[in-house]
This record gives sequence, structure tokens and C-alpha cells, in this order.
Amino acid sequence: MTDTRPSDLGVEARDLDAEAAALHDIPAPPLGRRRGARDALVCIGVCVLVLLAFEGASIRHAGQDMKHGWQRTLVLVAGTPAGALSDASGLGSVKDRTLAWERSNDGSGGPGGFRADSGPAVVGAVTPDAIDPRALGLRPRAPRALRTVLVTGDSMSQPLDAELARSFARADGNATVVRDPHIGTGISQSDLLDWGSEAAAQVAKRQPDAVVMFLGANEGFPLTVGGRSVECCSAAWTAAYASRARQMMNTYRQAAGARVYWLTLPAPRDHARQTISRAVNVAISVAAQPYRAQVRIVDVSALLTPGGRYRDAMTVGGAQQIVRQADGVHLNAAGAGLALTAVLDSLRADFAAGSVPGR
Repeated sequence: MTDTRPSDLGVEARDLDAEAAALHDIPAPPLGRRRGARDALVCIGVCVLVLLAFEGASIRHAGQDMKHGWQRTLVLVAGTPAGALSDASGLGSVKDRTLAWERSNDGSGGPGGFRADSGPAVVGAVTPDAIDPRALGLRPRAPRALRTVLVTGDSMSQPLDAELARSFARADGNATVVRDPHIGTGISQSDLLDWGSEAAAQVAKRQPDAVVMFLGANEGFPLTVGGRSVECCSAAWTAAYASRARQMMNTYRQAAGARVYWLTLPAPRDHARQTISRAVNVAISVAAQPYRAQVRIVDVSALLTPGGRYRDAMTVGGAQQIVRQADGVHLNAAGAGLALTAVLDSLRADFAAGSVPGR
């Protein structure tokens, strides 16, 4: 009779299990103590707590940035205590420092990067002067009281200057209109007048609260760029013209204390001069970018010559009227009246009610 002890039976049973598992490609059960569902839940809970400790502040910030609604409420219910845990443990800041160290080697902090310690800035910083508060739905900072309006430029500023002076005189207000045209001058040539110096002299003498500039009938002369002469109307020429116009705008705005109203050129009849006026208008728009809070572009070009197409007449008050002079460049009284309306509308948006004549 065979003596079969319990221990031998256990060994034989394990051997049979192993053979069966091998037969069916079933892996053998792991050795050691088996973990239950409770252990798994504990591990998951620990992982969640660690995650919240590291990312709690990020969850809270994400919830605060969400639109109001039940989703935001739900995120904040979890994110607020998680953020407090992250703040208290300090693990959130540890994560930020760790990631910052890791990113320091990925090229994102090199020359040209946005980090403050990435070296000298390649591009000048954008200042609040470049942002028109009205575009943000905000009220612009009030300029000085409207006492003096300077209307200047070349022959394009006539007869607009006279029309503007009459409007203020009829309104019997406190503002004085100063008319200071310089016939035959231009930004691209300084033989008759250096407009950079003239702008500074006008400001020193008049200290205008508003400057209305209409200039461009005599442009197209070569400009010096990098020590060489460039012809109109390339990108290099237009950029050089914009730089000169920007200098004048900065002078006229008087450290953000005044407002500048720069009129674009309506397309002239002559095709060659249309090329020049287009370059001038592009330059004016570019020049004003850093000073949108104080410099207004009054788009007379779109008003009188939409699409850059010249026209002698247009509908005014329900009837066709001639709006240009015979030379196909300057505005006549009717055209100047339309420009006047656009200028007054711009002035009215910046200065107190009653200080600018009504329609």
C-alpha cells in the first residue's frame, strides 16, 4: 500500500496545475501575497492625492478662467480644495521649478525667447499708447481741454482749414482754429521745408490740443535708406516715409496729451500719382500703429475714392456733386465739406460734448 502524505499531494497538485497552464499557455500565478480590491482602491486614492497636490493650483486656475455655468462650478468644487492642498504642501511650486529646469534645455529660453532673462529684446515692447481704449470698450483718457486746433499740411489742407475755422466760429465756442498750410512741401523732400523740424516748431509755438494733418500732394521723391537712395514706391521707400511720418505724429501727440487727426489721400486722377498716394496711405497707417490711443486716421480716401478709384463727382445730400478740383488732385468746397464732417466726427469722439461743433 502506497504511503501518500498530504505534503506530497500538494506538490503533485501544483505540478498538475503547472502542466495544465503550460498546456494552455496560461501564465502561472504570481508568487507572494495576493492583493485585493481594497488595496487597489488605496493605491488609486494615493495617486489622486499626489496628483491633486501637484496640479491642484492648475485645476483651480482653469476653473476660474472658465465661463460661468455648471461646468465651472463643478471644476471649482474639486479645484478649490485641491488648490489649497497644493499651496499648503508646496508641491505645486516644486513642479513648476522642475519643469522650468527641464525647459531650460529645450531651446525655448534661448535668444529671441519671451523669457525676461533670454537676453536683449529684439523687438521694442508694445506700450499702452498703441491700444485705442475704444477698441476695448473702454473710455479713452481725457486729453487737455480743447482750446487750440491746428490745421496744417500742404495745399491738400485747403479749403478744409477754412471750412473747419468757419465751423468753430459759428459754434461760438472757446476753441481757436489755427490755419498753417505750407504749399508745395512734402515729407519725402526737405528742400522747401523740413517737416520734422516744422512739427516741433508748431508744437512749441501753439501747443495745440488737436492737430489736423492733410499732406501728400507733392510726394514721391527718392528717400535715403541705409546710406543709399531708394525710389518711390517700393516697400523700402514706404517704410522710410512711415518713419518720418511717425516722428511727426509723436511730436504732435505731445507725450499723449494731444490728439492727431491724419487724413489719407483720396486717389488722384493721374495713374502714376495713384501709385504714390497708395504708398503714402500705407505709410500713414503703419506710422500710426504705436500711437493708436492718440493718433486717428481719418480715411478720406475710402470716403471719396472707395476702392482707390478716382471720381470727380459723387452723391452728396441725394444729388450728384463735383467733389474735386479741375487738377484731379485737390478737393473743392463740396469735397472739403465731406472731409470736414469726418474730421468733426473724430474730434467729437475724443473731446467733451459741446467743445466741438455739431453737424
